[in-house]
Amino acid sequence: MMAEDEGHPSFKDLGVVDVLCEACERLKWKEPSKIQKESIPLALEGKDVIGLAETGSGKTGAFALPILQALLEKPQRLFALVLTPTRELAYQIAEQFNALGSTIGIKCAVIVGGIDMYDQALMLAKKPHVIVATPGRLVDHLENTKGFSLRAVKYLVMDEADRILNMDFEQEVDKILKVIPKERRTFLFSATMTKKVQKLQRACLRDPAKVEVNTKYKTVDNLVQSYLFIPVKFKDVYLVHILNELAGNTFIIFSSTCNNTQRLALMLRNLGLKAIPLHGQMSQEKRLGALNKFKSKNSNILIATDVASRGLDIPHVDVVINFDIPSHSKDYIHRVGRTARAGRAGKSITFVTQYEVELYKRIEELINKQLPLYATVEEEVMQLVERVGEAQRFTKLEMKDAEEKKTAARKKRRGQEDEDTEEASGIRKKFKKKRKN
Repeated sequence: MMAEDEGHPSFKDLGVVDVLCEACERLKWKEPSKIQKESIPLALEGKDVIGLAETGSGKTGAFALPILQALLEKPQRLFALVLTPTRELAYQIAEQFNALGSTIGIKCAVIVGGIDMYDQALMLAKKPHVIVATPGRLVDHLENTKGFSLRAVKYLVMDEADRILNMDFEQEVDKILKVIPKERRTFLFSATMTKKVQKLQRACLRDPAKVEVNTKYKTVDNLVQSYLFIPVKFKDVYLVHILNELAGNTFIIFSSTCNNTQRLALMLRNLGLKAIPLHGQMSQEKRLGALNKFKSKNSNILIATDVASRGLDIPHVDVVINFDIPSHSKDYIHRVGRTARAGRAGKSITFVTQYEVELYKRIEELINKQLPLYATVEEEVMQLVERVGEAQRFTKLEMKDAEEKKTAARKKRRGQEDEDTEEASGIRKKFKKKRKN
């Protein structure tokens, strides 16, 4: 190989076959990321791999390409199982498998909570090549779906293993490990090496090759980070100012509660901005709908709780705004990791109010950086106070109205239930009388 190629190997140089190299080109993956460079050759040699890599580093490609290549060599149904902590991440991984394997007829099934078990059982009966699942729902199927088994699985991937274990899926993972073959390849990817991850590594990997892309918490170099120190009552006004100033970009705005996420989305819509919420109280269908709107650029502002801060590969986010500062400093890394992905540049702005200085200092300690102040002209920002105030009032009324409708619907349902039980107790009384007579 020529010396100049050594610094920038192509997917072909790593040993990836032509049909998959073409798929990478179609996805505009120009060259392998660090984690892909390190782990793909090891995986193609047939080794178990443990990969420590920051969010947005191209982990999905690092395990999907070797699995698809092995599948091309020995086609087989129920070939690989990918375990992941969240529904959103499961859909994103499946999307990448489908995109990479589109010309080779790959069948991929997503098995997560919030979707009808019967429909999923039908999907499993068709025996897909790859199953991407959250541990809880997969165990439900192993225990309740007739004829479903993982005895043929050749590859197991645990993505974001630290989060799978932090979300108390240990029991489920144990159950899954008991029913899949010992003779298999295992890839374990994690942002951090915790004690639980070490224990899992010892339990399910054989002589693994370790690939580490980052040793300490850090944010990528092409991310321009800054903060804004503002009084809590003007947070909305500053947000609108920044969205106007940086118009034309795509944004993810992180908020700490479902209610605030909903409120911000309504307020921004009242100001004529295309904003959509994404939070844990939405149904799975609505969440996917919101994400698809954002991905297809129908909307350029996504307002999310931390449910979306990790594991969602949304390719075109230019700016991340931490409207509410995260209470866990590590969440900051995952949030800002939504931008500046795969070598592109990105911006992040963190709002700090008078009550959050301590939390903010912890973030600076963690990333070992002092962030610059985001430059704003106060007079310009304050010109928006009246317009934003009006939008806030409208939003308050809309939310109150929505809450009243919900309460009325709940009462109606409860009323029907009461009627049913009253009717039933009336019948019981009559029945008792008849028996006495």
